[in-house]
Amino acid sequence: MAFVVVIPSRYASTRLPGKALADIAGKPMVQHVYERAAESSAARVVVATDDERVVAAVESFGGEVVMTSPDHPSGTDRIEEVVRLLGLPDDALVVNVQGDEPLIPAAVIDQVAANLSAHPEAGVATLCEPIDSIEDFINPNVVKLVADENGLALYFSRAPIPWDRDGFSAGSSAGEVPANARRHLGIYAYRVSLLKQFVSWPPAQLESYESLEQLRALANGARIHVADAVAPVPPGVDTATDLDAVRALINS
Repeated sequence: MAFVVVIPSRYASTRLPGKALADIAGKPMVQHVYERAAESSAARVVVATDDERVVAAVESFGGEVVMTSPDHPSGTDRIEEVVRLLGLPDDALVVNVQGDEPLIPAAVIDQVAANLSAHPEAGVATLCEPIDSIEDFINPNVVKLVADENGLALYFSRAPIPWDRDGFSAGSSAGEVPANARRHLGIYAYRVSLLKQFVSWPPAQLESYESLEQLRALANGARIHVADAVAPVPPGVDTATDLDAVRALINS
């Protein structure tokens, strides 16, 4: 099974500008992500950016990088431009590894690619992990999902799903987290053919409500395979506090 990793890495991050080049133990963050991806079984690892400073940084450590448009409405659109620039065939598999996850385990990159390869009925594969706390279960910043018995996603939501009607009263957080409650992890594997379809679809109403672009795929009948990650996936870097935490972990 061959696959390509694409790492979207924008310089102009809203919450932490320039984070792609933030120094972590003497290396820019994008280099840490690239090195984790290179530890996987990927045949090729490519950084996708819209900034010459990121291009220069990636080239300085010998990585492959492509310039993409600064006008993409979503990360998936950026990935689709990359597969066109690389001339990848429709049946190729592409794993999207976020450029702000310097601690992502190579094992989960291999896992999500293998899961997509093993499920021809799906155009996308992604991963999840159990939710242990009520606080996370009711937190709208924690994206939840439910899947069918074959591991195919039924829905993604910022709302607490599945909702235990008898265990919770309306608006209460006194119940227990359902055993099958899952947090979505933002790693995806795509078939190139699905990416080409995705960018031709207008934003779906569900996608707009929840601000979750994976709902565009579900709304248009695409299937998304989900499974529990085989290894813990540390949080990515969204804020200066996150960056300090990652620096401390790597330095230790």
